[in-house]
Amino acid sequence: MVQSLLALAPTLLVIAFFLLGPFNWSRHRSWSRVVTCAFVAAIALRYMLWRFTETVLPYPNDGANFYWVWFVFIVEFLAFSEVVLFLILMSRYVDRSAEGDRLERQFFERDERELPTVDVFIPTYNEPLDVLERTIVGALALDHPKDKLKVYVLDDGRRDWLRTFCEGRGAIHVTRSDNAHAKAGNMNNGLRVSSGDFIAVFDADFVPYRSFLRRTLPFFMDDTIGIVQTPQHFFNVDPIQSNLGLENLWPDEQRLFFDEIAPSRDGWDVSFCCGSCSIARRKAVDAIGGFPTESITEDLLTTLSMLNRGFKTRYLNERLSMGLAAENLTGYFVQRERWCQGGIQTLYLHNGPLRGPGLSLFQRVMFLPMSWLVQYLVRFIVLLIPIIYLWFGALPLYFTDVADYVSNQGPLLAAYFLLMFWLTPTRYLPLVSTAVGTFSTFRMLPTVLSSLVRPFGKPFKVTPKGSSNEANVFDAYTFTWIAGFIVVTALGLLINIVPETARVEGSFSAIAALWSGLNIVVLIIASLICFEKPRRLLQAFKLDEPVDVDGVEGRLVSLSLDKAVVAVSTETRFKSTKVRVKIEGFAPLEADLRQVTQRRGDITRTGDKQRYYLHLHYDLRGFERDKMIIKLYTGRYSRDVPDIDKIAVSVNLLLRAFGRTRTA
Repeated sequence: MVQSLLALAPTLLVIAFFLLGPFNWSRHRSWSRVVTCAFVAAIALRYMLWRFTETVLPYPNDGANFYWVWFVFIVEFLAFSEVVLFLILMSRYVDRSAEGDRLERQFFERDERELPTVDVFIPTYNEPLDVLERTIVGALALDHPKDKLKVYVLDDGRRDWLRTFCEGRGAIHVTRSDNAHAKAGNMNNGLRVSSGDFIAVFDADFVPYRSFLRRTLPFFMDDTIGIVQTPQHFFNVDPIQSNLGLENLWPDEQRLFFDEIAPSRDGWDVSFCCGSCSIARRKAVDAIGGFPTESITEDLLTTLSMLNRGFKTRYLNERLSMGLAAENLTGYFVQRERWCQGGIQTLYLHNGPLRGPGLSLFQRVMFLPMSWLVQYLVRFIVLLIPIIYLWFGALPLYFTDVADYVSNQGPLLAAYFLLMFWLTPTRYLPLVSTAVGTFSTFRMLPTVLSSLVRPFGKPFKVTPKGSSNEANVFDAYTFTWIAGFIVVTALGLLINIVPETARVEGSFSAIAALWSGLNIVVLIIASLICFEKPRRLLQAFKLDEPVDVDGVEGRLVSLSLDKAVVAVSTETRFKSTKVRVKIEGFAPLEADLRQVTQRRGDITRTGDKQRYYLHLHYDLRGFERDKMIIKLYTGRYSRDVPDIDKIAVSVNLLLRAFGRTRTA
C-alpha cells in the first residue's frame, strides 16, 4: 500500500501543480507559458533519463530483443525531441488584433488615392462553378477602392465557361499554354500579367471577408514584412467531424494549428505562409524570383525563401475568410499527403531549413518537418509494442516493477495531457485526438517513408472539391489495417489469459493488458472515421432575421444559396406550394414550399405556441445569386462550434461505437 502511494506521488504532484498554478493563470501570458512549459519539459527530461539509465542500459545483449529495446527507445527519443520543440514553441503566444486596430487607423488616414493597388489571385484547375463562384464574387466585393483592386482567375483548366463567367462579373480570366509547376507556375504566370503592389491569394474554395484587406494591408507599413497570413476557417464540416457524428460538438481538425500553434509560431518570428488566405508584398515575391517551384508546397518554400532575404511573415489570428474543408476522406488524404511530402522536400532543397542562407539556427530547427517525420512512426510503434510483447514475449524495456514504471510514466502522461487541456481547452480531448492521429497513421506513414526515399517522386495533386468530387462511402484500406490491429491485439490478450497458451508472465503483463485495452478503444473510435456520411454541396448558415412568406411574418433560422428555413408561430395553410419570400435587401423570391416540420418540445418564449418550420427551396440566378453569396459568405455569418462538451462527445462516441459494432 505504501509503495503504491509512493509510486503515485509524482503524478499527484503534477496534478497539484496544474490545479494550483496554470489552471488559475492566463494561458496567453508569456510568463505563465514559460513556467508551465518548463515544468513539463523537466518532467519529460526526468522520464527520458530514467528510460535511458534504468530501462535501456541495463538490458543484456541477448539477441533480437536487445535491438528491439534500443529501437523503441530511439523512437521514444524522437518523440521526446518533438515534444521539446513543441514546448519551446508554445511558451510564447501573440495576438496581433490590437496592433492591427492601431495600424488600421494609421494606414487608412491617408487619401484614398494613395492606397496601394492589390491583385487577388484565385488559382484554379478543375473546381466546378458551385465552388468558384463564391470565391470570385467574394473577392470582387472586397472593401477596397475598385480602381485599385483587380481579381485574376488563374485557370489552368482553360475552361470557356469560366472565361464567360469572369467577363460577366468583372474578373480577369488568365490561362497559359501548359500547366508546368502546377499551382506555383500558375501564380508565376499571374505575376507576369499583373502589376499590383500586393498579391492576395485565395484558393478556389475560399471566400474572403469584405474586411480582409483593411485588416491585413496595414501590417505592411513595416518594410520587413513580406507576407501576412490569416487563419483558415470553414463553412462545412470536415470528414472527421462528420464521420464521428460530432458536427456540433467537436471543432474542425485544423483549429488546433490555426488557433493555437500558429499564433505561438508568430511569437517566435517563425510563422509561415499557408497559401490561401494570405497576402504578399510584390517586391518581396520579386526579390525571391517569384513563387518557388521546387516543392509542391510553394507556400512554405515561399516563406523560407523570403526569410533567406530578410523578409518576415506575420500571422493575424482573425477570421477573415471562409472555405471548404476537405469534404471526404479522399480529399482529406490528398491534402495531408501533399503537405507531408512538401514539408519533407524542403530538407533536400537549397533554400530549405538545412541549406537556406540567412536563417538562424533557431529558424532552421523550427522549420524542420519534425511533426511529419515523427508522429506517425510513434503512433504505429505505440500500437505495435503490446502486440510484440503478447505474441513473442519481447519486452520493450528492461522492466523492474510496476511501481517504478508508474512513478515515471504516470507524471509524464499527466503533465502532457494537462498541458494540452490548459493550452487548448476547446481544441483537445486525448481519446478523440489520439484516435484521429491513429486513423491517419496507416496512410500517412507510407507517405513519410516514400517521401524520405523519393521526395520528388509524386507530382502536385489538387484536393478534390465541390460537385465534381465523388465521395467514397467507405475507406476499406484504412479499416482493414485498423481491424487487423484490433484482432491481433485482442487475440494476444485472449491467448495470454489461458495458462496453457500464455506466452508471457510477470509484472509487465498487467501494463501490457491495460495498454492493449486502450489501443483497442482508440482503434474502435478510429474505425468509425472510415464510414463516410453523405455531404451537402450548399451549406446553410444559422441566423435569426425577420422574413415574410406570402404575408405571414416569421424568422429566418437557416439560409443557404438554394434553401431557407423559416420559423412561424402557428401552423399556416398556404393556397399553393409556390410562395413569395421577402428577405431584407432582396427582391421577393419565388420559392417552393416542400416541407413543414415541427420540433418536439420547441416552445416559443411565451410558452403557449409551438413553432413550425417552413422549408423553402428556390433557384437564384445572376446578380441576385451574387448578392446572396455576398450576404452569406463575406463576413456576416460563420459556422461556429461551441466549447467542447466533453461528456457529450464521450457519450456520442460510445453510442456510435456500440451501434456500429452491433450492425457489423
